[in-house]
Amino acid sequence: MMDLQAILDDIHDSLSSRRGEGRVADYIPQLAHVDPKKFGMAVVTVDGAVHLVGDAQEPFSIQSISKVFTLTLALGKHGEAIWKRVGREPSGSAFNSIVQLEYEGGIPRNPFINAGAIAITDLVLAGHTPKEAIGEIVRFMRYLADEDDIIVDQDVARSEQATGFRNFALANFLRSFGKLDHAAELVLGVYFHQCALALSCRQLARAGLFLANSGINPLTGHRVVSHLRARRINALMLTCGHYDGSGDFAYRVGLPGKSGVGGGILAVAPGKASVAVWSPGLNDNGNSLLGSLALEMLAARTGWSIFGA
Repeated sequence: MMDLQAILDDIHDSLSSRRGEGRVADYIPQLAHVDPKKFGMAVVTVDGAVHLVGDAQEPFSIQSISKVFTLTLALGKHGEAIWKRVGREPSGSAFNSIVQLEYEGGIPRNPFINAGAIAITDLVLAGHTPKEAIGEIVRFMRYLADEDDIIVDQDVARSEQATGFRNFALANFLRSFGKLDHAAELVLGVYFHQCALALSCRQLARAGLFLANSGINPLTGHRVVSHLRARRINALMLTCGHYDGSGDFAYRVGLPGKSGVGGGILAVAPGKASVAVWSPGLNDNGNSLLGSLALEMLAARTGWSIFGA
């Protein structure tokens, strides 16, 4: 049998001398204070086994990884109608680019770039006040992770609210094309709070486990989404989950994944496990530098790439 703990320990040791590489997302002031040498990794298998290494129990700002879960909520509320608002194609552009949005008539290329995620958040907000929508997202994350202590880091949320000028531009641009139903400031209030969710690698891996198990959370037995919907969310993670670095991540790692500028990555090995890694230093595409390397090493040593061992 594969010794996953030994594999994680070896990955941790192999990367220890490289801790601190990359650049933290200092354009969000609160994230600039995060220790760049932090590194944690968690693997939760579909049979419930949990393997941890490094700082895997320390909460961090999951940022754009939250987009996987708000997409899941939006699909539950609106079904396939969401694709009238947002596309399903890789962007090939930076995550906060406004150029493509103008060229394509206010339809964001996919739900994982910022413009697409803002459009999805607008759909989650439907029928709610912003406070109610934020509460729904937090409850959903607690339900998926089966833990009640998951919170929004209010300091990070305020930091994003104070400096998120590009996101305000994107939201107002969407609104100008008639692609937002709510005022931009209301949508962004929810968006900044969802990005400020704080989870540990262990909690994040548990929250994503339903995507590794055909839509069912194997720890609770609850069906979160249908098998088909889980497959489609995984497909979007594979093709769009790392912005303009998505192709390279698929090439090197071969797993559906979603990154965040807090340095986290959620990866899914369908039928096997959910994996979360955290290392705050980012590469040029805004994805965790050591996190990507760690997942490449894990996929190579386990044979979990969806493209074959």
